[in-house]
Amino acid sequence: MKQFVTLTEFKFNSFQSKLWAFFMMQFAHQSLSKVQGQEFYKLFGSGKSNFNPFPDWSTYAILQTWKSKEDATNFFEKSQLYKRYRQQSKQHKIIEMQPIQSRGLWNSKNPFRFKSSEISNTPSDSKIAVITRASIKPSKLLEFWKAVPNSQKPLQNAVDLIYTKGYGEVPFFEMATFSLWKSIEGLNKFAYQSQEHVNVIKKTRQINWYSEELFARFRVLDIKKITST
Repeated sequence: MKQFVTLTEFKFNSFQSKLWAFFMMQFAHQSLSKVQGQEFYKLFGSGKSNFNPFPDWSTYAILQTWKSKEDATNFFEKSQLYKRYRQQSKQHKIIEMQPIQSRGLWNSKNPFRFKSSEISNTPSDSKIAVITRASIKPSKLLEFWKAVPNSQKPLQNAVDLIYTKGYGEVPFFEMATFSLWKSIEGLNKFAYQSQEHVNVIKKTRQINWYSEELFARFRVLDIKKITST
């Protein structure tokens, strides 16, 4: 059975709702850890634009992997936790995805299941999502964040990029990025033909910033945008 993945990004506008979302970074785990049919989850805060390390208090996200789409549907229809997030947020979007490639580790395991043929069987007109995450070595922390502004410049020239956002599990140390692309062709063009991007990857390997890292690609099945009433 193919794995089903959702990334739900919430936007909060009032001071009270932002404060609520901040505290839920701690208190939501009790409910999230017990969700039926869920195989893996991560609760994220986010950074300001251009992967600024300082928080964007208006944006939080939940990444979840599911045994089936039915399990995800059951969560979004019946979960009291999701209902509270929906009530508190001004708007949110649910990005439904299927893993097509993943390498590396996240907390000592690769949480994404896929068949090796998935990436070659992905329709050329399908939107593609990319998640990268890393645990930054404490000894490399200052050096890493000094390099971030230059490392993100290649994305500014990526014509096929639709959206990108930096997330954090643990501020400054446990970081992830999410990006959405028009097609796998556009993503590959950026990944393999952008000299700026290739140079960034080489520098990452040379400096050895990370104690653990993961790179995953997904076929985007649907994007649901929801405004709270």
